[in-house]
Amino acid sequence: MQKTKTAKYSIGQVVRHRLFPFRGVIFDVDPEFNNTDEWYEAIPPEVRPAKDQPFYHLLAENDETEYVAYVSEQNLLEDDSGEPIRHPQISELFVQTSDGRYEPRTRFHH
Repeated sequence: MQKTKTAKYSIGQVVRHRLFPFRGVIFDVDPEFNNTDEWYEAIPPEVRPAKDQPFYHLLAENDETEYVAYVSEQNLLEDDSGEPIRHPQISELFVQTSDGRYEPRTRFHH
């Protein structure tokens, strides 16, 4: 019997990368790795994450740019800075609440 993984983070949550200087808002979650082998093999072996954990799709940003990132759960931490995300697609997917959180505009299904 396969154990079902429960994601630690949720859609709309702001997180930051444990190793690299970027942060973002989660807009989708895969229960385990669901990207290409080429993408996975491009990660240096010493920091390559396990595939059998949740992976998160982020509207991400660093000091220079905004982009979409795909990050393993082991490499994420909650971002409690309270700083808004500046990614240009934020307003397409989320509404920012008065307390600074991000709520999905509509419920969407995978």
